[in-house]
Amino acid sequence: MTFNSINLEIYGAGRWGMNHVKTAASILNPEQITVIDTNPETEQKIKAINSSIEYSNIPKIRLSNKSSIGSSIPSSNDASIPKSQVQGLSNICAIVATPAETHYMVAKDLLNSGRNVLVEKPITLLVEEATELVEIADKNNVKLMVGHVLIYHPAVIKMKEEILSGKIGKLQYIYSNRLNLGAIRSEENSLWSFAPHDISIIQYLVGDNPIQVTANGGDFVQDGIEDTTLTFLTYPGNVKAHIFVSWLHPFKEQRMVVVGDKGMFVFEDSLKTEKLKYYKKGFEIKNGSVEKFDSEYEVVDFDQKMPLNEEHLHFYNSVINDTQPLTDGKHAVEVLRILEKATNSLKD
Repeated sequence: MTFNSINLEIYGAGRWGMNHVKTAASILNPEQITVIDTNPETEQKIKAINSSIEYSNIPKIRLSNKSSIGSSIPSSNDASIPKSQVQGLSNICAIVATPAETHYMVAKDLLNSGRNVLVEKPITLLVEEATELVEIADKNNVKLMVGHVLIYHPAVIKMKEEILSGKIGKLQYIYSNRLNLGAIRSEENSLWSFAPHDISIIQYLVGDNPIQVTANGGDFVQDGIEDTTLTFLTYPGNVKAHIFVSWLHPFKEQRMVVVGDKGMFVFEDSLKTEKLKYYKKGFEIKNGSVEKFDSEYEVVDFDQKMPLNEEHLHFYNSVINDTQPLTDGKHAVEVLRILEKATNSLKD
């Protein structure tokens, strides 16, 4: 499908924002893309990707919060534009890749202007703000999507398909390790930095919301900022999960294990090969006794596509075809609720 009718604005071109620019340039015509960022070095980096990409340090609309993109951006008490202009904005899309604390104000103004918006994770820092963004998107009949990019990983999609087909039987337990040394943040703890990916995947695989969330962790490098956390989730139907995240770990590990009563999946995105495996292992009751069944693993094939590329395609298609994004605002709110519950448990 071609996306000639899409006009894209990317707000924020830091490390991850630049990945959005490169991905967009591989899908859209460069003339369809505008990048808004106040870092004076950004323009040169953008032009190195493609000289036809438009760069600006002033947004297409007047954002109501000066700190949203940079101090040089003028403010306005009313970010909305005339309805006559909104009618022509139906295929104008915006990607918000600014710092997390600015997501709410930037996305709010863009949605009020009639733009379809993809916001990087976390959608906001407060459930109330995220809920308001969902309401604004509904009121203005525009798309609101969040960048939970790993849900668009072909391996994750494959696991979901196989779970629905009964490959591993009844879903019982999911655990995820997202560990590394470094990437320490001062503005957020390891839970908010790493866990949104895993929470979003678990929500997608389970297809329900947890009835209980607890967490514990430790702050060792900086007071009050947990370097390592362990979060436990209980879902209806006796499905449980835990998420272990840390930036105090001797090596990189990105592993998710999905356990059913007929088999198990192991997804290790940090591996170069054999990223997704199926194990026909488990236990069954025969003649009143518990017996183990065990066999060698099978490598599960999946489409070799880049998750961020698939996320972009999904966003543009949802706008053109007027379909609901998989990671829509409501999905993002539920992920945020879990993060808030885990945070309250950590601080309790």
